Amino acid sequence: MEERIWHKAYAEGVPRSLDYDEITLPAALKRTAERFPDSVALIMMGRKISYRELDELVNRFAGALSDLGIGKGDKVALLLPNMPQVVIASYATFRLGAVVVMNNPLYTEKELEHQLNDSDSKMAITLDLLVPRILKLKEKTGIETIISCHIRDYLPFPKKQLFPLVKKKMHRKTDPHEGVLDFLDLIGKYPPDPPKTEVLFDDLASLLYTGGTTGVSKGVMLTHRNCSICVQQLRAWLPDAVEGRDSMLGTFPIFHTAGFTTGMNTAIYRGITLILIPRPEPGAVLEMTRKFRPDWFPCVPTIFVGVLNHPDFAKTDFSFIKGCLSGAAPLAVETVRQWEEAVGATIVECYGLTETTVLSHANPWRGKTKVGSVGVPVPDTDCRIVDIETGTRDMPLGESGEVLIKGPQVTGGYYKNPEETEDAIRDGWLYTGDIGYMDEDGYLFIVDRKKDMIIAGGYNIYPRDIDEVLYQHPGIQEACAVGVPDSYRGETIKAFIVTRQGEALTEEEVIAFCKKNLAVYKVPKMVEFMDELPKSTVGKVLRRELREMEIKRAGQQS
Repeated sequence: MEERIWHKAYAEGVPRSLDYDEITLPAALKRTAERFPDSVALIMMGRKISYRELDELVNRFAGALSDLGIGKGDKVALLLPNMPQVVIASYATFRLGAVVVMNNPLYTEKELEHQLNDSDSKMAITLDLLVPRILKLKEKTGIETIISCHIRDYLPFPKKQLFPLVKKKMHRKTDPHEGVLDFLDLIGKYPPDPPKTEVLFDDLASLLYTGGTTGVSKGVMLTHRNCSICVQQLRAWLPDAVEGRDSMLGTFPIFHTAGFTTGMNTAIYRGITLILIPRPEPGAVLEMTRKFRPDWFPCVPTIFVGVLNHPDFAKTDFSFIKGCLSGAAPLAVETVRQWEEAVGATIVECYGLTETTVLSHANPWRGKTKVGSVGVPVPDTDCRIVDIETGTRDMPLGESGEVLIKGPQVTGGYYKNPEETEDAIRDGWLYTGDIGYMDEDGYLFIVDRKKDMIIAGGYNIYPRDIDEVLYQHPGIQEACAVGVPDSYRGETIKAFIVTRQGEALTEEEVIAFCKKNLAVYKVPKMVEFMDELPKSTVGKVLRRELREMEIKRAGQQS
């Protein structure tokens, strides 16, 4: 790759271009199981599964899937939280050359119906609690078989019931005549022999859906090349992780690109222990941290905020943590400051999209971190900032525009959606829809989402600017500014606030604070206090949902 201004910011030893190991995801698991057979792959509430065991379970389940008619190119839908079954099922599907279709288990029937049909999924592997919902969808989709999993399947039972549970028949409320089968019953019927399927580096590995909060969700196509290369880019960026020994918290949902790549695939490629957290809440994160002492602490910004404000925070030792990473949503500067003061460790903020297999930028590990920046492009990744109007004119350093990304981790497009693909990827450049600017060292600063920009009285206002100021108020725990319809200004600004426990604020106090720290046209005109802000399962505050709530209210009042 040609020299770029950001390459001088790379930490010592990080090359600007990598010589990639062309290894598929299932081959990576096999290699790791051979290198570190006795190292712990997964921890589920204290239940430990070694890499040898994981590889055998994947082979058993691949045999079951094959007998159920799953072959190369077939789509297998997963609707599971972070539990061993989601890892086993994913890699068993990969071993057959089939395609994993990740679905948020909290989605509505309408959303799931769209994704199951759009993806051409023929099998669903789901939590037993969701089986009735999937049975309803069988007649409306191409789903032929449902495999039911239970959260208790891999909990730390008494010794007489410990692994291999596959030898024990578990009687479940499943009905083969309805096409519902039991995960453990299936896995116990097959030997731990690998299937004889050729999986190629450029084969499609997964469909991860994106855009559900802004419109009809689209299936991002990620090949084994995309997934493997992205993991290797992250490995080059964070070389301090000791393979076969280190551990990390699995807070990012695996059905989301952050958990899929940064969690599951990175852990398996590098032989790291993944501590699975099915429901990542601050209390659970602190409990798992105290119990298992993870080396790596990746979380979304809302988890960092929640952990900082949790009553058990002061009781928790963080001295053993090597690194903290943040991604999936913008991290407030004030949160970074509070974390560094309290914990003594810098949060390395990263940036990427589902379309970049999760990663395109990161602050240099053991290099120069710029607070408020998402860092610089990782190896073999290029970046441009172009004008918002035409998307063709490169903006000068320091001026905002749309962020464009090019690199080997970028998707080839959206499944069965050539129009959206053509709009998003032009001449190899991914148009991210994010607004940002690049400084003189090549560090990227994300200003906001293109679709979230507020236009009030002729001014272009980025709500993140307002959020950053609100987070500086000592009485505010969480904040989100949105543009709401206004007959005079076009839009006006409303701030939604969650106060810290024990704090009492008024609308006037919040507005007065903003007037001291913001240009007058950016000051919120309205403030609403809430017990909690709406969030996606990965922890992103759903700004659009707040705005739609306000529009609905206005319609009811008119």
